Amino acid sequence: MLIKILLLEDDLLFAETLSDLLEENGYEVVHAPNGQKALDLLYGKKFDIYLLDINVPLINGITLLQELRDADDNTPTVFLTSHKDKEMLKEGFLSGADDYITKPFDSDELLLRLHSIVRRIKKDVVESVGLLMHDATHKRIFYDTHELELSKKEYQLLVLLMHHADNLVPKELIMEELWSAGESGSEGAIRVYINRIKQLLPQIKIENIRGLGYKLVS
Repeated sequence: MLIKILLLEDDLLFAETLSDLLEENGYEVVHAPNGQKALDLLYGKKFDIYLLDINVPLINGITLLQELRDADDNTPTVFLTSHKDKEMLKEGFLSGADDYITKPFDSDELLLRLHSIVRRIKKDVVESVGLLMHDATHKRIFYDTHELELSKKEYQLLVLLMHHADNLVPKELIMEELWSAGESGSEGAIRVYINRIKQLLPQIKIENIRGLGYKLVS
């Protein structure tokens, strides 16, 4: 599972140095030079960790995090700050930060703090079937570290199959899980989703138990 970090930092040279350090240690880093750019990036991409400078243009790090927390975004967040003022740090934690590190900092210290967060993130990967991993917190499924591009229904179906790996999942249960009472589902739609998953994952085996349902073979 490749950990993706959003780095908010307006010092471009420092951001480049920090990105190189993190990428050398196995992280994927996307850099935003200001708070508005960071917000724009969040509309199209999911991240596992936010690494936010506080004093940045347009939207500062604290305001950005407050907006994200208000939108129920609980992504672990570390503030990078040159502030030593206790009130500023208090405000940062009240906005929903998980940790902070004061500039200048030791590279090893930052990596250790991030490693601690990664351990917590991996605990949220509640399920794995072979090379399939389910990140329930961010509603993502990975195969051999690669995130799968799934529709909502495809995601729900694959999670259900993973929950019951090596066991029959009755079509009635699939209908209940994928469609609410006000929606109309069909066995034909289930077959379409199954075929789509098989196209994405030719390496895995999903058996069609005729007339009964489906089974993911681990």
